[in-house]
Amino acid sequence: MNFTPFPELQTDMLLLRQLQPTDWKEIIVLRSDKVINQYVKRPQAKNKVEALAFIKRITTATKNNESLYWCITLKDNPKMIGSISLWNFSKDLKTAEVGYDLMPEFQGNGFMNEAMKIVLYFGFNELQFQKIEAYTHRDNEPSKQLLLKNDFKHIEDRVDQENPDNIIFELDCR
Repeated sequence: MNFTPFPELQTDMLLLRQLQPTDWKEIIVLRSDKVINQYVKRPQAKNKVEALAFIKRITTATKNNESLYWCITLKDNPKMIGSISLWNFSKDLKTAEVGYDLMPEFQGNGFMNEAMKIVLYFGFNELQFQKIEAYTHRDNEPSKQLLLKNDFKHIEDRVDQENPDNIIFELDCR
């Protein structure tokens, strides 16, 4: 896999673009807002220094072809409203994990569903993954509904060793 140049993706309403240092304010919100993170256990970015360090880690992982992290923007506005990523690739490059978050004021409008569809298409058709996984908190109903709407199946016998509150979903190549 080679992510140079970075693969920008477009849908009817959205542009999925590469993360930039100028996105640091939005990263602070996405990684520290209580609503967005109520079901997520992850390091926060509470200030510009921490946000820029996060952006640097993401940029390095992309340059090393270890993950893809897209900023979700509206087509007519370059400001970041959320993110979606493919990461945690298996050694044989047949499986990846999808992760996502969205600013509260943009939730419930179909944006994440639209982003999910194009990222799944890219993952299966361009990157040739055979399976994409998603880990979500058992009480995160909007996330579970998004996954089910996109044909993911809850794998009841798998457990997230790092977070027992998570449940695991899988989508096999169509």
